Amino acid sequence: MKRIITFGTFDVFHIGHLRILQRSRDCGDYLIVGVSSDRMNFNKKDRYPVIPQNQRREIVQSLKCVDEVFFEESLDLKGQYILENKADVLVMGDDWAGRFDEFKNICDVIYLPRTPSVSTTSLIEIIKEI
Repeated sequence: MKRIITFGTFDVFHIGHLRILQRSRDCGDYLIVGVSSDRMNFNKKDRYPVIPQNQRREIVQSLKCVDEVFFEESLDLKGQYILENKADVLVMGDDWAGRFDEFKNICDVIYLPRTPSVSTTSLIEIIKEI
């Protein structure tokens, strides 16, 4: 069984989130998703997600392509999460291309193209203007 791991915030869940999770699952047999914690997002972006972490986790866990979900507390722990979850493949969006190549010694690393013309940041900006 090939175990896949991916990570994301999944705030204001949209079709791009669904598609990358479905395509991640297509890379193997069992999909594990690290949902970025609220604190991690604040430290990274200087703002909290719109949707609280427990709700984001529940949304992601409810998808039939997802087998397991946990909270990601730090970008610096990616290698540890890969090892703890016995992941064979790390899948990330291509906006992170090259950023996680350091883990190629413990698993395969795949960068998938993002869904064009959709992002959480742009959706939040549109909503603010309404």
